[in-house]
Amino acid sequence: MRLARLLTPDGPVTGRYDEGTIYATEGIYEVGVDGRLLPPCEPSALYCVGRNYAETLEQMEYERPEEPDFFIKPPASIVADGQSISYPSWTDELTYAGELVAVIDERCRDLTPEEVPEVVRGYTVMNDVDALDQVGRTARKAFDGSAPLGPWIETEVDPTNIDMETYVGGEKRQEANTELMLFDPYELVAHLSERFTLRPGDCIAFGSPANPGLVEPGDTVEITYDGVGTLTNDVVDASFP
Repeated sequence: MRLARLLTPDGPVTGRYDEGTIYATEGIYEVGVDGRLLPPCEPSALYCVGRNYAETLEQMEYERPEEPDFFIKPPASIVADGQSISYPSWTDELTYAGELVAVIDERCRDLTPEEVPEVVRGYTVMNDVDALDQVGRTARKAFDGSAPLGPWIETEVDPTNIDMETYVGGEKRQEANTELMLFDPYELVAHLSERFTLRPGDCIAFGSPANPGLVEPGDTVEITYDGVGTLTNDVVDASFP
């Protein structure tokens, strides 16, 4: 089942998504007619795992981590499917990264990997937008609009074996499968739950395969995880309204 959020003239609604229609307790809504998609959840934080594919380690000349490496994006970084990614004026090297994301469904802490499926609402897609020429991960990755998220949450999918592709301007830039992760999704959620109390709506992104290229204003980034969905966002020049 797919769960989506829609911004209507009367406020946000949440419900089951099916072929462009959202079935909510408030009524039935058509996406694009009765409102636009919102990010599919409202996290207190996005926990992002890095260096989780051997291909990425080779590309970036990183050492293989002995335990998961992670950073945090704030809620202000989130934009929805279909919204624009603003190319900041203070960077000349903006890139993308297509990532699978777990959305937490209940308050939890100190999980084992076997307990993780019980607390996950489902999975969605994130673009880890990164300003490569900035100093430090927070400056590079935690700015406004650096976490396109969506388009919905898929509740019935096995996160350990999903094919993914990323296209930029119609050109394939990424292709991989989640079985190639160094740490699998269940290990990662459990690992982070040892350090943080996870809350409903919180997101855990599992890292990206190698990323061969930058984006420019005018590009469209499309990230697909099979069985989950396709996240689509245009890149625009932030200096123009």
